[in-house]
Amino acid sequence: MEERIQLTKEQAKHPGGLYVLFCVEMWERFSFYGMRALLMLYMLGVLKFSMEKSGHVYGAYTGLVYLTPLIGGYVADRYWGARKCIYIGGIFMALGHFCMAFKELPFFFTALGLLIVGNGFFKPNISTTVGGLYKENDPRRDGGFTIFYMGINVGALTGGLLCGWLGESVGWHYGFGAAGVGMLLGLIMLKLLEKKYLGDICTKPAKCSTHPGETKPDEPLTKIEKHRIAVVFILVFFTIFFWSAFEQAGSSLTVFARDSLNRNLFGWTVPASWFQNLNPFFIIVFASIFSKFWIKLAGLGKEPTTPWKFVWGLGLLGFGFVLMVFAAKSFESSGKVMMMWLVFVYLFHTLGELCLSPVGLSVVTKLAPAKFASLLMGAWFLGNFAANWVGGIFAGSYDKMSTSSFFMIPTATALGSAVLLMFLSKFIKKWMHGVH
Repeated sequence: MEERIQLTKEQAKHPGGLYVLFCVEMWERFSFYGMRALLMLYMLGVLKFSMEKSGHVYGAYTGLVYLTPLIGGYVADRYWGARKCIYIGGIFMALGHFCMAFKELPFFFTALGLLIVGNGFFKPNISTTVGGLYKENDPRRDGGFTIFYMGINVGALTGGLLCGWLGESVGWHYGFGAAGVGMLLGLIMLKLLEKKYLGDICTKPAKCSTHPGETKPDEPLTKIEKHRIAVVFILVFFTIFFWSAFEQAGSSLTVFARDSLNRNLFGWTVPASWFQNLNPFFIIVFASIFSKFWIKLAGLGKEPTTPWKFVWGLGLLGFGFVLMVFAAKSFESSGKVMMMWLVFVYLFHTLGELCLSPVGLSVVTKLAPAKFASLLMGAWFLGNFAANWVGGIFAGSYDKMSTSSFFMIPTATALGSAVLLMFLSKFIKKWMHGVH
């Protein structure tokens, strides 16, 4: 088994490039989540789609943005390198957001297409570049990805607040246009700072992995590499259960906030889209705590394995939906419910996300052979693709059953998958071959 690198206090500091990528991802997520905050409400209120059609379009869009990273990862590994793909993806995404600023329906679907393609080039490659900052079994890696993840959610929070307010209070297309501006700011920041802080990391194909003694691009995979790749796909399978439930935030939970919550706050009605911002707010609050927590546990020799972090994540998500079932039952019996129900639901969902999502990004960069670094990061997002697609179809049935029955389903899938993964964790750890 490979030993963890021991670091001095000075060495425990994260590389400067992490904070550059933090800011670039922050602006990209500003644009993505700013647009997502409005999408469901826009389809229902302006385009006059039915709940079923809105759910299906939402699921197709949020699913496909996680399918195209497989293509973007392959192109980066074989031809262009991760850094070039980040720029290409960002340009496509900016164009997509600006298309949303036009009222005509053809612009709407063109915009979704541009965002789907752009995300495919951007998303896997910026995550792979973060992994390229660290050596193998560097104990800072999970913490580094958690800090990077906080950047995602600073952008998600500010984008959701600003674009959500602009869209609902000033004009829908002002909100979408602001999302496009955010994407351009991220690209400008990367161009200005990359040479100083990133050097040549991930500028060429298959140069992001830090595993010593790996196979060269034209050599067959070793047995250990095959086992590690298998672990990636096993974990991808379990992320489907997590994200199909978690991503109800942009669909059924937003509709619940609109129709079932008492949103009056001192005489002011809280926009329904703003409740999505609870998730990034809680991540900003807790991400640095989790980052330090994993490093401290590693120093004590008590850090849980990646599979067990996933178990924690699924369990906390499931508990959040237990609260959602009680909130729905209260609504069915007594009418509109207090906003605090949804606040606590998002709190537990966020704690679960911090145990699973940044850890998942980190472990892919640890397990992936160099020649498949970005491709496997793209494969990682296949779980999100399947989950969002299924979750969108599921959200379309929100008005076809009682609210409490609806939320019992993600409760059962989250808790059931947590139990299954618990039993498989020892086997998965063995196939990771010393990767933590």
